[in-house]
Amino acid sequence: MYWEEDKQTGTNYIIDDVVDLVFGIECKSLPVDHMLALSESILKILPWLQEEPMAGIHSIHVAASGNGWIRPEDPDALLHLSRRTRMELRVPQHRIDDTRQLEGKTLVVGENRVKVKNATVRPMSTLTTLFCRHLATEDNIVDEEQVLNGVAAQMNALGIKPRKMMCGTEHVIRAPEGAIRARSLMLADLEVEDSLILQKQGLGPHRVMGCGLFIPHRHINDLREESA
Repeated sequence: MYWEEDKQTGTNYIIDDVVDLVFGIECKSLPVDHMLALSESILKILPWLQEEPMAGIHSIHVAASGNGWIRPEDPDALLHLSRRTRMELRVPQHRIDDTRQLEGKTLVVGENRVKVKNATVRPMSTLTTLFCRHLATEDNIVDEEQVLNGVAAQMNALGIKPRKMMCGTEHVIRAPEGAIRARSLMLADLEVEDSLILQKQGLGPHRVMGCGLFIPHRHINDLREESA
């Protein structure tokens, strides 16, 4: 853990050159580790995503627990999706219309089918606590201190001083080039402009595999649920 004292941050900044496109979907279930199949299916329709430095594909998320159900650890176990489950892509503003080509398509994700509905545009948030579900780490980095030192170095390269950081347990994502080792990461007490930079830029590689993408978070105490 990396922690400094609290400080106040403003909320009067806006940004509109990168957005999340949030698609409704029809799909009963997906495996826990679905990003490789999902990414490959989307890239067949939107091959340019790999060339856009600020673009990425969010993993399809369901709550870690609820009504007695606990998210399984087996990567091949199934996540059961609800009608409220969404598929999200982060894209630059000038690619919104191109990304809408997914509307009406049916994606083949392993043995599952994902019918894609219409999308709504969600701008970047001015919240100053951010969460990354999957931050790719180097193969030789194994402990939390090393991960956080690496994160701090990447943030410093963007001109951002980290103040509060916490990472979750390590997990593995299947990828074309082999397994990606990843951890969840929470950042808190950012300046608003720094939060927006991180949402736009992300950290680390493998954005089309759901890695390095930050989403707003209201309470740092919720890390246990998100990283389960």
